[in-house]
Amino acid sequence: MKKMTAEQLYQIFLKHPNIVTDSRKIEAGCLFFALKGEQFNGNQFASEALNNGAAFAIIDDAQFRVSERTILVDNVLKTLQELANYHRIKLGIPILAITGSNGKTTTKELISAVLSARFELVCTRGNLNNHIGVPLTLLQMDCNTEFGIIEMGANHAGEIAALCTIADPDYGIITNIGVAHLEGFGSFETIRKTKAELYQHVKKKKGTIFYNRENPVLVDLVSTIERRVSFGEENADLTGKYICSSPFLHIQINFPKEVREIQTQLIGRYNFENLMAAACIGHFFNVNPQEIQAALAGYQPINNRSQMIEKNGLKIVMDAYNANPTSMKASITSFISVFQSPRILILGDMLELGPRSLEEHRAILKNISSNKFKEVFLVGPIFTEVSGNLSYKTFLNSDELSRHLQKYPLHKGNVLIKGSRGIQLEKVVDYL
Repeated sequence: MKKMTAEQLYQIFLKHPNIVTDSRKIEAGCLFFALKGEQFNGNQFASEALNNGAAFAIIDDAQFRVSERTILVDNVLKTLQELANYHRIKLGIPILAITGSNGKTTTKELISAVLSARFELVCTRGNLNNHIGVPLTLLQMDCNTEFGIIEMGANHAGEIAALCTIADPDYGIITNIGVAHLEGFGSFETIRKTKAELYQHVKKKKGTIFYNRENPVLVDLVSTIERRVSFGEENADLTGKYICSSPFLHIQINFPKEVREIQTQLIGRYNFENLMAAACIGHFFNVNPQEIQAALAGYQPINNRSQMIEKNGLKIVMDAYNANPTSMKASITSFISVFQSPRILILGDMLELGPRSLEEHRAILKNISSNKFKEVFLVGPIFTEVSGNLSYKTFLNSDELSRHLQKYPLHKGNVLIKGSRGIQLEKVVDYL
């Protein structure tokens, strides 16, 4: 059987544009891509997918060919990526790519809210920002799409360059570069080089980079890039200022012809730069200030990102979507500056930090020991190991803490919940 190329497959895709990679979620007329992983082989489900309504199943193992509706390729994942890139080129629309150690998903959502005022756009859903999520996002675009926003995540060297090869962005923004995923990267310098791969791709395309003028690492990286647009509190192409948090961020943006104050629904001083990024990009693409103001004021955080929850006399800042040393320090600092006593911390382990894990967790404990908290709860084996003689309560997992809170409930106070997604601190909210 002759194997099909991505270009040939594209003609089938145009007639069947719904892509599915999970055989349990088959929809009538879709294309099923039989991806493989360490624990599964999608080829085994090709026949089931066809029986459940898929128009075609794309496989890379000939023994699972069951009919003419089974399309054999050399590598299913590579074909998915090549198809997405081919589709992106055919559409010819502007693509903005976002990466960074912290804040990229919130920034993506804010930019999407702003640009939606002018463009029919498609952006990455949730955090589908890897070698599978990026092509799937591109393939959701169609002839009505005018603009694409692609979030790019990475935990190994070279991953951003690979994602740029697929999405071929014309514009780029790195939210920041911090200590994250050290287990895969090995060093901060490798993280810096990997994130900078986005800048280099956009530079080669003679596209435009957006950057925070007050971030010295980013300022250094853009020094050789001609087409760049900056944002910040001063000496930037678009300036603004933080006014206050009560507890929601109130900011000011200084557009060239007018000044706009924006009362947001975001918590955390660190979100100021995310809001400025969205305003800067919106202004660049000629969204008027009033529409930018409305979009930023109307944005509501979801999925455990800087969410404010009031429950049983407690004000809870739920920021447990993910965590690394940079974001955890920023969250704690913001929490202390905005919320009065009694303050309560619920911190979960920061995962994927490799050899520096114990050191980074100890640094967090040193940071919080200099501040006054009514209670500190540490969740996870790493925090438990490094807590030593400190008087903080430790729990190996979120279920242990939940049982403790059920027996000894908290009454009144301000609570920050922060930790890596793998610790599942969202479970704890039910017991507060």
